[in-house]
Amino acid sequence: MKKIEAIIRKSKFRAVKEALHAKGINFFSYWDVTGIGNESTGQVYRGVSYSTSDIQRRYLSIVVNDDFEQVTIDAILSAGKTGDIGDGKIFVSDINDAYRIRTSEKGGETLN
Repeated sequence: MKKIEAIIRKSKFRAVKEALHAKGINFFSYWDVTGIGNESTGQVYRGVSYSTSDIQRRYLSIVVNDDFEQVTIDAILSAGKTGDIGDGKIFVSDINDAYRIRTSEKGGETLN
């Protein structure tokens, strides 16, 4: 099993969610997060430009069986890409085990 964590633009969340659903990945968690990166953002208030270093993003956490790892990554890459600095990052980690609390099932079948 793999844990795929992605930090994406908030504006691309709907497209990424639809791409994941189209590939059969129907369960994941997400949070609104703030971070600091290479992208510089600015806001205009009453004609004055203000630079902010805090960037609003959406953080996705997805656990999939090994055979869905590349499918999941490809869906996020294709739907989340704008080609500009600040598109985000994807991190992949190994998951040793999983348990379904309701039935005490163990392993990959808990992801179905």
